[in-house]
Amino acid sequence: MGIVVWCILFAIVIFVAYYATRMASRNKEDGLHDTGLAILEFGRAFPTEAIRQLQTTADGQAVFVRLHDDKAGFMRNVRNHFSVHLIEPGRARAKISGTGRGLTVDFLDVPHHNGTFEFKTPAEAAEVSLWLLGNYVAGEDAKLEHHAPPATT
Repeated sequence: MGIVVWCILFAIVIFVAYYATRMASRNKEDGLHDTGLAILEFGRAFPTEAIRQLQTTADGQAVFVRLHDDKAGFMRNVRNHFSVHLIEPGRARAKISGTGRGLTVDFLDVPHHNGTFEFKTPAEAAEVSLWLLGNYVAGEDAKLEHHAPPATT
């Protein structure tokens, strides 16, 4: 009788270990590949900002957000939640990564998000770099540039 109880307890322990392993691997696979989830989370954090476009990294752990009026935003999957912030003009620096398919970004306001972000293609990385570059120009500076009188020769 004692051996039957031990076998049942051993089976329960094996089942719990299997279940815990499956749940852990499932959490690793979760990310921001679902753009609908990214839109909802960013909208929850910044309800007054209009999203124009999203660009997800190749691993799905980060999303760069292009906002109305040439603003930019950033989301990162941090364990069990998402960290979301607006990138203020002039508060991020970007350069091409060693692979050519990514960007190394330094966020001056939130340095714990600094890192290299790889995209699926070099074109996606270039697109995000343009968003960040557009974010360097303040709104008033951009308006002055468009309203300047034409040059005379």
